Amino acid sequence: MNTQDIIQTALQCAGLSAVPADSGVVHPRGEVKKILTGIDITEAEMLLAKEIGADTVLLHHPTGGKPRMGGSQVMLDQIGQMVKAGVPINKAQKALCRKRLGECTRRFHALNVTRSADAARYLGLGMVACHTPADLIAEHFLQNFLDERFGDNPHAPLEEILKSLLTIPEYRNCLAGPVIRVGAPSSCCGKILVQFSGGTTGGPDVVKAFFDAGIGTLVMMHCPDDVIEAVKAQGVGNIVVAGHISSDSIGMNGLIRALQARYPQVEIVRCSGLLEDH
Repeated sequence: MNTQDIIQTALQCAGLSAVPADSGVVHPRGEVKKILTGIDITEAEMLLAKEIGADTVLLHHPTGGKPRMGGSQVMLDQIGQMVKAGVPINKAQKALCRKRLGECTRRFHALNVTRSADAARYLGLGMVACHTPADLIAEHFLQNFLDERFGDNPHAPLEEILKSLLTIPEYRNCLAGPVIRVGAPSSCCGKILVQFSGGTTGGPDVVKAFFDAGIGTLVMMHCPDDVIEAVKAQGVGNIVVAGHISSDSIGMNGLIRALQARYPQVEIVRCSGLLEDH
């Protein structure tokens, strides 16, 4: 296995035909024998990789190279997500681009984007970032999971969603478990949409657009206060926060299982918050 095999496996698992801007091979390696993988792989984890004899690091959040700059570009995927949910295209574009996209573009522009990539290069490590593909793996899994249980029962209370999520190992094993951020335990869920991908939270206008289109409950990885307050003021939908690191772990574990099935000779070691899947 080489580093290109890793990213191609990720694309196939996520149903993508091209590498998203926030993912990809930062430093190629022709033969991968041992991988250190985690949610946030920085210089400290790279030194750990050398200590344990790993030759490649596989990270979820992009910390260096071009993938580090690509976070704002993949936010445009949220327009397609809104349209699929029933939001008119013109409203979807304006909801994302009115404010939030510009904020994130300016923030990413100011980042030190080569620091971690430099460290990996000097340490002789292969480096692969897998952000959007892993988020999509988790999003698809959880949407199917919730559709099977609540797709024909819009009257199910939010507390039943929380109970259901806790049957999934990554949520059960996480110290920061699923919570209701908008709504009450007895609130009816309505139509449930899992919204994990798209780089980062699209902001109040995007979230409100989903509810205007008929979504009853958004299941998100995390949700900032301004979004929570805007949705409460709107008085329409519910927000369940499944958990950030736990949801990231679901996506990365899906990729790890696929890699282990295809390349059983490669050793993969988890670190940096990546939760076990059992």
